[in-house]
Amino acid sequence: MTAFTVHLGRTDYWPRLSPQHMARGRLSVPLLASGARVKLLCAPAGSGKTALLGECIRQAPPDCYISWLPLAGYAQSPADFCSLLANALGLEYRDEISLVHHLAHWQTPCWIVLDDYCRMPSPELDHCLDRLLAVSSPTVTWWITGRRRPVCNWPRLLLSGELCECDGPALALSLAEIDQLLANESVVWPVDAGATILSESAGWCVGVRVALLNPDEWITAESVKRQHRRQRCSRTLFEYLNHELFAGLSPELAEAWRVLAHLPRFNPGLCEHVFGAGEGGKWLKALQDIGGFIEPWEHDSEWLQVFPPLAQCMRDEDWPERRSWHRRACQWFSAEGDWQSAVEHAVHAEQFEVAVSLLQYYDFSFLLLGQNISLLLDLYERFPDLMRGTPHLIRLTGSALIYTGRFDQAAICLEHLGRFLPQPSAVLQRDFIAAWQAQQGWLHHLCGDAKRAVGHFEDACAYLAPEAWSCRVLCLSGMTQQALLNGQFDEALVHNRAALCLARAEGSLLFEGMLELDHAQLLEQRGVLQRSQEALEKIHDLLLAQHAVAGPLLGRIALRRGRLALRQGLDQQARTQFQSGLDQCLRSKDKLALFGFLGLAILEANQSDYARAFVWLRDAERVMQQNHVPEYFWRGVLLQVSSHFWLQQGRPGLVQVALTRVLHHLNCAPAKHAPPATLELVPQIEYLLVLAEVYLHQAEQPMQRLQALQCQANQRGM
Repeated sequence: MTAFTVHLGRTDYWPRLSPQHMARGRLSVPLLASGARVKLLCAPAGSGKTALLGECIRQAPPDCYISWLPLAGYAQSPADFCSLLANALGLEYRDEISLVHHLAHWQTPCWIVLDDYCRMPSPELDHCLDRLLAVSSPTVTWWITGRRRPVCNWPRLLLSGELCECDGPALALSLAEIDQLLANESVVWPVDAGATILSESAGWCVGVRVALLNPDEWITAESVKRQHRRQRCSRTLFEYLNHELFAGLSPELAEAWRVLAHLPRFNPGLCEHVFGAGEGGKWLKALQDIGGFIEPWEHDSEWLQVFPPLAQCMRDEDWPERRSWHRRACQWFSAEGDWQSAVEHAVHAEQFEVAVSLLQYYDFSFLLLGQNISLLLDLYERFPDLMRGTPHLIRLTGSALIYTGRFDQAAICLEHLGRFLPQPSAVLQRDFIAAWQAQQGWLHHLCGDAKRAVGHFEDACAYLAPEAWSCRVLCLSGMTQQALLNGQFDEALVHNRAALCLARAEGSLLFEGMLELDHAQLLEQRGVLQRSQEALEKIHDLLLAQHAVAGPLLGRIALRRGRLALRQGLDQQARTQFQSGLDQCLRSKDKLALFGFLGLAILEANQSDYARAFVWLRDAERVMQQNHVPEYFWRGVLLQVSSHFWLQQGRPGLVQVALTRVLHHLNCAPAKHAPPATLELVPQIEYLLVLAEVYLHQAEQPMQRLQALQCQANQRGM
């Protein structure tokens, strides 16, 4: 069938639907119900435009004449286009004037379907189409698909209610649709396969189809493995791109597209710097005009990106030339004062000394953005001497090590601050030591040494200068958690409010989000679960509204929301939050990923799937060991959750042996608190021990011991 075959309404010439075609009523029903004269489907290649049209025309009214014109994206003159259209409509005269006259006086229902409209900019053809749309009779409905939006008077049609439009995001397959496709396959897919494919393909129809062709390359049942899996473009997808995209581009545009795919975000200014003044903006516009998978970056109209699934494919391929392009991008972002992006591009360009020098502009809040923690740790492991070059770099690296749970390494790192003493003046010396005490306080706090932690926090707060407000906020957060551990909820609230006021006064939404986690934990301990949930939802929405790339922080928020949902019996909601939080925390190497594993394990145990529950616990142990998190941080809570499962399985002997050892360790001198993220660990262990002894018929005064635990909780307001 040629590109310009005339169908004259015959159904046997309509596009054949794939044997795997799945009806998408959520798209076809609104399109068919719309009274608009023009139905425009504008999206990149492989978005399912033609398949959706084929689905719609098969539901056309019986008395409707359908003229299907497969244009195959070819450019043509207005005269050729009018001749083709007139022939399809069975008209004797084929010039534009006659065609306009006939369309204006058309009496019977008619659908004119222009599939794959001209892909390259063609002002004359667009103006011709615009004239035809403007004068055609209300009985004529136009269905137009294309990779680019023709230059027509769309605002007029939209304001008069005569335009119904679907774009790329609307055409993307939903999770429910992907799950339906998987259900129709002969392969038995894991439960979370649909979500995995959606995250990899963003619902792009061709991407989903490629996934169905190669299930082993896309599907991994264990989320831990999924974090380390590198998806490379399959040969099928590369061949598709070569045919549908690169074949229609000049060598210069093809090279420019590949470069842009390696840039996380770009705008005309960056393109002008990277590709050269006068060329960059022109090439970017050309790629946008042809529907070259260029889209807004994270809902920000000022920045653009290459469609993420394709961009990731390109970045996974070995391309040494990318370093020079990243070097140019680093120069531009440095000149703009965007240190975050400048550092990222310096690393991609393998200019590590430049990256380290730019880290001088980072503060602690940068750790809560993107993959900065992993970036810092990678630089520290590869270039330890460079990362110890200044006090600021040492503090930054120490904070990253503390955040991920590498407490021993953090202590060694912070010891290098001694090389910069004494400071030139008494004031600088005081500020230097106060900043050191803030970090030491957190280090002792997370190691369970409460007395030394509080001492460092209080001393630091007494001497920190006003401009060191971020250090003060961190100290107040640590003091909040210490007060929570001691059951001093009123004192915890005072510290938390003071820290929140300071963070808000400085306009730091990231710090505010971190402190809201403390606030939510306080509310949870007091049993006000709904208020705790609302506080987390509010800060989550604020972070998203400001497009803060706060993956590490959002991960912790998701874990806390999962815990709250679990305590309220909302298992499905809890599962979603735990999985989301776990994925985020694994990416940032956050030690609190532990609680994502534990939450998912508890949900499996709630369904009596103990084998799967213990797999999650084994995954948790492996990740903690791989990330060098000390055992005292995670072993106790891991055994507590394991003991809960053992009791459910009727194995109280194991519980008694394991938890007796844990409790002895927590109560030995010098006494150490349980890790601060598990405030209820000790009373939960004591409660489970009572139950185990009851089941073993070894309990002494179990009711009195349980009542004592309840009384202690009541006294603390828990």
